[in-house]
Amino acid sequence: MARKQTRLKIIPLGGLGEIGCNMTALEYGNDLIIIDCGMGFPDENMLGVDLVLPDFSYLESKFDNIRGVFLTHGHEDHIGALPYFLRTLQAPIYGGRLTLGIVENKLIEHKLERAANMICVKPGESVTAGVFKIEFIHVNHSIPDSLAFAIKTPLGTVIHTGDFKIDLTPLEGGMIDLTRFGELGKQGVLAMLCDSTNAERGGYTPSEKKVAQSLNHIFSDCDKRIVIATFSSNVHRVQQIINTSAKYKRKVAIIGRSMVNIVSAARKLGCMSIPDDTLIDIGEIKRHKPHQVTLITTGSQGEPMSVLSRMAYGEFKEVKLGQDDMVVISASPIPGNEKTISRIINELLKKRVSVLYDQVAEVHVSGHACQEEIKTLLGLVQPLYYFPFHGEYKHLVKNAELAEYMGIKKSNITIPELGNVYELNKKGVKNTGTVPAGKVLVDGFGVGDVGSVVLRDRRHLSQDGIITVVAALSLSTRVLYSGPDIVSRGFVYVKESEALMDEARTVAANAIDVCLNNGGTSLNTLKNRVRDELSKFIYGKTKRKPMILPIIMDM
Repeated sequence: MARKQTRLKIIPLGGLGEIGCNMTALEYGNDLIIIDCGMGFPDENMLGVDLVLPDFSYLESKFDNIRGVFLTHGHEDHIGALPYFLRTLQAPIYGGRLTLGIVENKLIEHKLERAANMICVKPGESVTAGVFKIEFIHVNHSIPDSLAFAIKTPLGTVIHTGDFKIDLTPLEGGMIDLTRFGELGKQGVLAMLCDSTNAERGGYTPSEKKVAQSLNHIFSDCDKRIVIATFSSNVHRVQQIINTSAKYKRKVAIIGRSMVNIVSAARKLGCMSIPDDTLIDIGEIKRHKPHQVTLITTGSQGEPMSVLSRMAYGEFKEVKLGQDDMVVISASPIPGNEKTISRIINELLKKRVSVLYDQVAEVHVSGHACQEEIKTLLGLVQPLYYFPFHGEYKHLVKNAELAEYMGIKKSNITIPELGNVYELNKKGVKNTGTVPAGKVLVDGFGVGDVGSVVLRDRRHLSQDGIITVVAALSLSTRVLYSGPDIVSRGFVYVKESEALMDEARTVAANAIDVCLNNGGTSLNTLKNRVRDELSKFIYGKTKRKPMILPIIMDM
């Protein structure tokens, strides 16, 4: 008789030690469910990379065991990897109506609309997936239809908070269902996986209504065209901007593909209402005076190809910004984006544009819980085991400290790491091994073909440039027919460094001659000799290390 499975596995595959790529697997016996399937944004060292995905390798090895993908909400860091997941894996996808509406648009873009079985769920409902029973709980966040999960397992209940905050005066959907969290706590909760994003911040996250008040003040006192950049998925914020624009009789133009897509999906599903005669096309804005127009756009994170970035650098032909414009950046920087956003603000100010942003005006509130909200939820749920999730490592550590402060035993608090397998029952939690986990990089149509070696070469090229050495010779007769010719890109300006290039050419020629005269019969030997000699020469002259690429042909 086979031994009975007595442990539940929690396997984080993304979203730890980072912002983005949120993905977690829960496994019991032959049943596995996935919570979220998000993407991340490349950091400054990932040159040329478009986006970052979690590693699906472990899930591919468990293809037959996957019972469903459960989405907490419709932000990119929680749903953005789904098109890539569905190329190789199939499973029912559960989420709120707006979440699935955004996913549907995304899948249409990728021509994968037939690859997904999407099931719309509501707070208070439950579904069964193998041995798991998943209950959906309403939470407040910066997008409608945000959910937490109470996952009933053979060993007990696991709560995954998703991204949440406690908003006592939310714009839509009512406040977080604290009553249900309290009921679950009284019944007993085995483990809780909790949002850590704002764990360093004391107090409470302000209500979204605070932004509404700030927007009203800005609009009431502004005689300029207003350009507001925010997250396209922050539907509440976009709705507020539209409402305030209509109040002050401004026309609104929506700019940016993701912004247009999400507004379209939200309107279609009844999650957003726009007064009649408010929306105009971008081509119509010149028909109206500046104080009669609001532009809602993407680019709050300074993305290079976003509309706001192109406006700032004068590369967006439909809109030229100047002293008759006010730009409002209604978002806080994702860690790592601070310098990029700062550069955009500087460029806007150089154009005499008025600029308001988080540090100088109350134009943004977070969608994540601060310390007192995390403590409130902990007090209601009182889990046996606690796992800080969603955030950089410093956020996870601070969240763990909050849990200890709230009375959870330190030995029952686990700061998880990507790829570790945490097995638990009522006797304890064990790290029983690892599975493949990490970053898969997407560059154009290439998925996973850009790795550490390619990134190293790209950094090398960006820092020191490249020198190409071209020569034609005969290995059999040991005769050099042409070259070596030297081409430099990103190293020095050749016309101003002719003497250096002439010397480099001589060094390369001597290296070829020595190799031929010493009996070298391999092109690889020749290339390595040229690369080594030229590298030493260049470094001695310039203290630089350009990439050296010998192209030597045997005629």
